[in-house]
Amino acid sequence: MTTTASPPTVPGGASAPQVRRAGARTTGWIAVMTAVLAASITLAVTIGSADLHPLDVWRSIGDHLGLSSSSLSQLRDGIVWELRLPRVLTAAAVGAALAVCGAVMQTLTRNPLADPYLLGLSSGASVGAVAVLILGVGWLGLPVAAFAGALLALVVTFALANRRGELAPTRTVLAGLAVSYLCSAATSFIIFWSATGDSYREILSWLLGSLGGASWSDAAIVWVAVVVVGAVLVSRSRVLDAFAFGDSTALSLGIEVNRTRWTLLTLVALLTGAAVAVSGAIGFVGLMLPHAVRFVVGSGHRAVLPLSALAGASFMIWADTLARTLFDPRELPVGVVTAFLGAPAFAVLLRRRRVGR
Repeated sequence: MTTTASPPTVPGGASAPQVRRAGARTTGWIAVMTAVLAASITLAVTIGSADLHPLDVWRSIGDHLGLSSSSLSQLRDGIVWELRLPRVLTAAAVGAALAVCGAVMQTLTRNPLADPYLLGLSSGASVGAVAVLILGVGWLGLPVAAFAGALLALVVTFALANRRGELAPTRTVLAGLAVSYLCSAATSFIIFWSATGDSYREILSWLLGSLGGASWSDAAIVWVAVVVVGAVLVSRSRVLDAFAFGDSTALSLGIEVNRTRWTLLTLVALLTGAAVAVSGAIGFVGLMLPHAVRFVVGSGHRAVLPLSALAGASFMIWADTLARTLFDPRELPVGVVTAFLGAPAFAVLLRRRRVGR
């Protein structure tokens, strides 16, 4: 009598060959999306009134990094290095941050409509930013004020949601909504009471999301946050997989649910605050991109998080490129473009999922 050996299995019920195939598939998608991101950065820098070639972008980068000597004129090099490249890289970092935060928020709250702003962070950042703009401090203090406002909103949300050391998903969502409405009211009051003249346009541009003033320091701030916080979140992929099945499942796997949720929500808040501080509130990226990625690769966070970051970065680059060139010389707030692109795409995604089911 002969027996047939079954393939080795790994925790979660999947066989080792299945895990290897899934890993190879994820690696392939990451390679493709990385190439798409690199191409998007290069092409987006060339688009505009100045006639630039993709090679000009890399010549300028190589020259400033000391890798090669560039034959570009000072004007063309300045357009690439001082104007367009920091803006494109900031857009990529903001898109990556919002997409990753959206994926984590949807899992922790078990709410498919959750986005990075669910904790009231964008509304808190708006209060700080609008106060600075109206007081006339200028753009120098804007990121600091926006980040401080976001963190203050987070503290108030956690204080409202906390009950005997526990952060229940439903209470957290409701507390975030309450803080968001309160901060929105405060922002409206400040604008109504103090804004005059052209300050309305500047305030509206920030509230709708804008990357027009992006600099290398802005890009550095968000990219450091994306790399550091993103790496921590990816390292907690298995924990997030457990949370996707509910607190009971996570608890049965030995996860300290309350402490872990506190930690992950704080990381999400820090990353969202860094993004909002330099770009304003940009909608639909954190809501739509994680769902689109899950539609392609499934719900495992080891694949969802890095692919959401890459997809969000590429999406934001092209949204910002449309915002600055579509009605040139006038510039749209990038939040308007993401809403126009995101709403129909999200509707199509929902339709396809419903038909599939």
